[in-house]
Amino acid sequence: MATLINPHEFRGFAVNSRGPLAEGGRKHVVVMGAGPAGLTAAYELLKRNVPVTVVEKDHTQVGGLARTVEYKGYRFDIGGHRFFSKNGEVEDLWTEILGADMLTRGRLSRIYYRGRFFAYPIKAVNALWNLGPLEAMLCLASYVRARLQPVKNPRTLEEWVRNQFGWRLFSIFFKTYTEKVWGISTKELSADWAAQRIKSLDLWVVIRSALLPGHSRRGRGEIVTTLIDSFRYPRLGPGQMWERVASISEAKGHPVLLGRAVAHVNHEDGRVVSVTTTTEDGHAETHAGSDFVSSIPIRELVAKLDPPAPEYVRKAASSLGYRDFISIALMIDRANVFPDNWIYIHDPSVRVGRIQNFKNWSPDMVPDQGKTCLGLEYFCFEGDGLWTMPDRELIKLATSELARLGICFAGEVFDGVVVRQEKAYPVYDDSYQANVAVVRDYLASSLPNLHLAGRNGMHKYNNQDHSMMTALLVARNIASGSRLDPWKVNADAVYHEDIRLGERDLSGRQVPERVPAKA
Repeated sequence: MATLINPHEFRGFAVNSRGPLAEGGRKHVVVMGAGPAGLTAAYELLKRNVPVTVVEKDHTQVGGLARTVEYKGYRFDIGGHRFFSKNGEVEDLWTEILGADMLTRGRLSRIYYRGRFFAYPIKAVNALWNLGPLEAMLCLASYVRARLQPVKNPRTLEEWVRNQFGWRLFSIFFKTYTEKVWGISTKELSADWAAQRIKSLDLWVVIRSALLPGHSRRGRGEIVTTLIDSFRYPRLGPGQMWERVASISEAKGHPVLLGRAVAHVNHEDGRVVSVTTTTEDGHAETHAGSDFVSSIPIRELVAKLDPPAPEYVRKAASSLGYRDFISIALMIDRANVFPDNWIYIHDPSVRVGRIQNFKNWSPDMVPDQGKTCLGLEYFCFEGDGLWTMPDRELIKLATSELARLGICFAGEVFDGVVVRQEKAYPVYDDSYQANVAVVRDYLASSLPNLHLAGRNGMHKYNNQDHSMMTALLVARNIASGSRLDPWKVNADAVYHEDIRLGERDLSGRQVPERVPAKA
C-alpha cells in the first residue's frame, strides 16, 4: 500500500476541477528529477513561496547529467560542464547560488589527430602547419577539387562537407569524431543537418579569422562559444551547484527525496493528481499535488501514465531514441599531463571520443596536486558491447588507449572508476519532431497541469543554461499563471560548443539526422 508523503502539507486540500489546492488556494508542485531543470524549477517556485516536493531516483546525489561524482577524494563530471550563457539572468542565478565558489577559468581545448594537437576552434595556419607541407598541399588540392567538381544535390553529411572542405579535411576534422559521438556512419547522416550546423564556416573565412582575429569577435549578443577564451566553473564541479540548491530547498523545509523512482503518474478527470514512487526495497509512496513538472525522459514519462495514454501517444513516445555515455575516470601519478581543459580525439585508432582533465577545470577537483584525474568519454548505446563490458575491462581499455595516444604511460595509472549514464543525448532522427509534437499536443490538451522541462524532459539536445531557462519559465507559469513558452528557449544557439553552427528554429540544439528514405 502506498504511503502519502508529508500529509500535513495537504491538510485543507480541496479537490476541484482544477486539482487539489491548499488552504487559501495555494499550490503544491511535485517535480520529477533533481537535475538542473528540476532543481531550477524547485528553486524558483520556493522563491515564490510555492511548496515543492522533488523526487529523484538516484539514491545518493542530485544533479542528474550535471552531477559531480566523487571517488576517493577525486571529483569528476559526467562530461565537462562549462558555465557560460548569453542569458544574463542565468549567469546571475549561478552567482546568486554559489557566489565566490564560481571560478573563472581560462579555456583551452584542442583536437588530437595522429600524434599532433590542433587548435580548437580550428585555425587554418595551425592546422596546415601541423598537417605538414605534403598533407597540407593535398588538403588544399582536395579542397580545390571539391569546389570545382562538387557533388550535385548532396544528400549526406559526407557529401555536403566534402563539397565545402574537400575529402581530406572532412576525413580529419569531421568524420571520425561525428561517428564516435552518434554511432552512425556519415554516409547515413543528413546533409540538412550539416548545412545548418556548418553553414557559418568556410575555409577562407577560417583563414581570414586566423590572420585577422578581430573579425572573430562580436557583441555579447552574438558571441560564438567556440571563440570564448574563459568560462565559469564551480570550485568543486557542476554538482556543487545542485547540491547547494538541494541544501537551500532542505533549509526551507522541502528536502529532495532521493532513491524514489517514478512508478506511476496518476491522473483523473483531465488532471494529474499524484505521482507514485518506489524505493529500492519496493516501498511505494504517493506524492499529491496541484501541478507537476517532469524532467525525466519523455519516453519514460508517457510509459508511466496511469491510466495509460492513447496508443498513438505511447507509440510516439516509445519511438524517441537516446545515445548513452560511459565516463572512465583514471587517476594518473603525474602532476601535469596536458594543459587543456579537454581534448577531442579524432584519431580513428582508438574508441575514446573526448578526454577531460578535471584538475584544469578546478584545482580542487583532485585531492593531491601531484596527481591528475582524466575522464575518458565513450559514446555508446545501452546494452551494446561497450555498455556491458565489465568495469575492470573498461578501465583496462581506457588505460591502454591513453598509452597508445602517447598521453601517459600505462604504469602511471594507479586507479580508475567507471560511470555509465543512460540517455545522455536525445537522438534527433527523421521522425523525432513529429513524435515530440504528438506528446506535447496530448499533454497540453489532456493533462494541462503536467509540465515538461529540461533536456530529457523536452527531448531537446540543449545545454545546462537552456535547461534551466525552460524550468524558470515553467515555474513562473505555475506560480503566476503566466503563459510563457518554454519551447521557444534555445531558438538561438549559435554560441554552442562546436564549429558546426546553426539551429532549427525552436527545435533546440542541432544534432545529426539520418538521410530521409527515398520516396
